Amino acid sequence: MSMIRVSENIPGPNALKVLQRDAKYSSPSYTRVYPLVIKQAKGMWVEDVDGNVFLDFAAGIAVNSTGHCHPNVVDAIKRQAELFLHFSGTDFYYELMPEVAEQIAECINSDYSWKVFFSNSGTEAVEAAMKLSRFNTGRQYFVAFYGAFHGRTLGSISLTASKKNQKIGFGAPFPGSVHVPYADCYRCVYGKKYNECNYECIQFIKDYVFAKSPGAENIAAIIVEPIQGEGGYIIPPKEFLKKLKELASEEDILLIVDEIQTGFGRTGKMFAFQHFDIVPDIVCLAKGIASGLPLGAMVAKSELMTWKSGAHASTFGANPVSLAAAKETIKLIKNEYVKNAAEVGDYLLSNLKNLENESEYVGNVRGLGLMIGIDFVVDKSSKKPNVRMRNELVDTLFKKGLLVLGCGESVIRLCPPLCVSKKEADIAIDILRDTILNYQKEKYRASVAK
Repeated sequence: MSMIRVSENIPGPNALKVLQRDAKYSSPSYTRVYPLVIKQAKGMWVEDVDGNVFLDFAAGIAVNSTGHCHPNVVDAIKRQAELFLHFSGTDFYYELMPEVAEQIAECINSDYSWKVFFSNSGTEAVEAAMKLSRFNTGRQYFVAFYGAFHGRTLGSISLTASKKNQKIGFGAPFPGSVHVPYADCYRCVYGKKYNECNYECIQFIKDYVFAKSPGAENIAAIIVEPIQGEGGYIIPPKEFLKKLKELASEEDILLIVDEIQTGFGRTGKMFAFQHFDIVPDIVCLAKGIASGLPLGAMVAKSELMTWKSGAHASTFGANPVSLAAAKETIKLIKNEYVKNAAEVGDYLLSNLKNLENESEYVGNVRGLGLMIGIDFVVDKSSKKPNVRMRNELVDTLFKKGLLVLGCGESVIRLCPPLCVSKKEADIAIDILRDTILNYQKEKYRASVAK
């Protein structure tokens, strides 16, 4: 698997059999984007059950950080699987737990000391952060942002404000969440331009949330994605997180940074908050932490980790096989892939940025490291999201052999494994450019025909 190879008929006969069985037995709540039925994967390449080969710029939703089945990670998994599969770090000790916790703490690279709680997933890491925040402050409320995605369990879904269908039918959310606009300078809700604004998004929190309702004295924590993921790969201005941290500190409110999608080298640094010169109080981690094995972590300053034995735990969190994968993953990212993410990410962004001038439907191309979004608009003056075009392009790109995902209302996100080469980036650039510009030509021909 080193080149794209796709047939005209996707899904093929073997994939159709799987799709039929899946429709019969699987929950319809899964958000399948296109009919990819995977058989095997290696590095940047994915083969389906009918022999079609795809270039992967989705990475299992930014999870396969070191590429599919990196041999070092696979060897680490095999070695641990031969020793023991599970022994519950809640009740017993094994060497990998403090070893990986120390690795994570070192990656944060600050003057503070840190402690780690391991979970199975990102949403569990967020739930742990919520509990720890309430425990430390004695306060009940949380401030989160519109467009945010922090998970789908009852606590974290109360902080999520990405898509309404994630909440419809489930009754009242966990009490105590307040949402405010994110610092989206492309579509500013305050109608400002970056060089003209006075950080109204920060001032709103101070003037309304702190001063009126629920009041700063009732807020345990502010939780924020340093770059919004599901919300549209939105990168805030440089000072946003710094001002947010200062605002929280003034009122003894904790700052939780959700690095579940942005962490572990994705943005060209180990953690995205490091681009913004802040140190949060709590960090939530998952996705790229273990190259595809289920693992999450809630990392907090040691001074906050004062809860007692049994206050919070997890039977399967810190699974030893997942930790073995994480140990090798972190080493690979630190030694090789964080640098590659920065370099290839810059290369991708600089080439794709040209689409803003080449296509009347590409409103904005933005990114940091290997976290790049292409935002499609109906027209550039209104910046109205072109939802239909984005959805059609995602499907067309799949049929051309490039795996991508959408996010926000009208964004194609590019989050390939951190091992992507410039050669593989060029393949993706060519396919993206041709597909987007051909779509524009077809729309023009259709309008003329009418």
